[in-house]
Amino acid sequence: MAETTEIRTREYVAKHRFARIAPRKARLVIDMIRGRDVEQAMNMLAFSRKRAAVFVGKVLKSALANATEQEARAESLYVKECWVDPGPIIKRFQPKDRGKAYQIQKKMCHIVVKLQEKPEKARPRSAAAGKQAG
Repeated sequence: MAETTEIRTREYVAKHRFARIAPRKARLVIDMIRGRDVEQAMNMLAFSRKRAAVFVGKVLKSALANATEQEARAESLYVKECWVDPGPIIKRFQPKDRGKAYQIQKKMCHIVVKLQEKPEKARPRSAAAGKQAG
């Protein structure tokens, strides 16, 4: 059998469960940072005017802390996956005129962010190996 050397890079995960924001609103922010470098994603969240950016920023910082705790290089990390799942809904009623009541749904969500190190590109062994004659 042929030997294969497989380089596996670790994933660093952080979750915020039961975040008190609607999943639809959080997905707008999550879609913004998916696939970006961690530093670039942090900058985008810092300057975003959406309330969900605070929740997502905290999860991203937690994932970064998990990665650096396990001795990953922060410069080489990027957001591999991130998603928002719906959580439970708190149901309340708002009284209206003539004895009616309208239902209010206070939605929650679960925010998940996965970071991974970028694979290093193969470099030429020497400067002469990169340049070929002719």
